[in-house]
Amino acid sequence: MTDVLVELPEEMRAELGRPMGPIFTDVERLLADAGDPLLAVGDVVTYHVERAGVVPDVAVVDGLTEREAVDDEVATGVARLGERTREVRVENPAATLTRELVDALREAVADPEPTVLVVDGEEDLVTLPAVVAAPLGASVVYGQPGEGTVHAEVTEQSKAQMRDLLARMDGDPEALLAILDDT
Repeated sequence: MTDVLVELPEEMRAELGRPMGPIFTDVERLLADAGDPLLAVGDVVTYHVERAGVVPDVAVVDGLTEREAVDDEVATGVARLGERTREVRVENPAATLTRELVDALREAVADPEPTVLVVDGEEDLVTLPAVVAAPLGASVVYGQPGEGTVHAEVTEQSKAQMRDLLARMDGDPEALLAILDDT
């Protein structure tokens, strides 16, 4: 059985649909502004980063985009990245964050080797703990459906905002934040 730490309540869905930073349609411009380390959340974003010649420090993929299987070109690009990185497989149902995912994310951020987390389920909420787990100055990039790629800079303010969102979710947000605070 999967150890779900938090689940997204229905009343927070619209709030999480708003971008958590500027939106870029040109990944090269985004990468020019990106901090270090770089965390990419989502298959299409990871694909575009890989196509630009950059290996993200952490990539989180699930084989889906907007709840549909990614096309062959995206899957091939993500697979190319997987050949040059450490790969970790985790389970994470939609609209949740599991202990397994959060532990793996924390470890991937701390690991100096690039890591791809391959999620069985969905990575739809990973941006929140990624911002909390990443060091100040890092960048978390993720897709905004129909608009482009969001660049969430990791600052004290963005960490506090993500902690607040996580703390308002159903389940055991204290346990989730305790794992992330262990970084």
